[in-house]
Amino acid sequence: MSNNTFRKKLKSGNTPKGGSRKSIFSWMEEKLDITGILGEGVPVQLVPPVGFVALLALVYIWSNHRAENMVRKIEKAQQEVEDLRADVTTLEAEYMLSSMQSEVAKRVAEQGIFELNQPPIKIEVEK
Repeated sequence: MSNNTFRKKLKSGNTPKGGSRKSIFSWMEEKLDITGILGEGVPVQLVPPVGFVALLALVYIWSNHRAENMVRKIEKAQQEVEDLRADVTTLEAEYMLSSMQSEVAKRVAEQGIFELNQPPIKIEVEK
């Protein structure tokens, strides 16, 4: 048989430009080494149940994450409601105090309006 003339022979110790690249799957197979547990290769019957369990796990994690975020939002809203309720109570108390006759008299005294000390009199006009 004749020699291959298309490719040039590499000198010993040299590797091709691309190098011996391993795919991610071969790397995972090498690192995990599940041949002792499953034998040669993964049984195809196990792929759908394992995939379904993985999907359920993802849904469970997502659900817990969403629930915790909702609890945080509810607690934050409750705290804001409590703060607003305290503010409203304070403002109502101030309003009730400022609308008292004695407080109104103190405020308008600066403008030269004074409170009457005598009761009002009824003016009658004859026709």
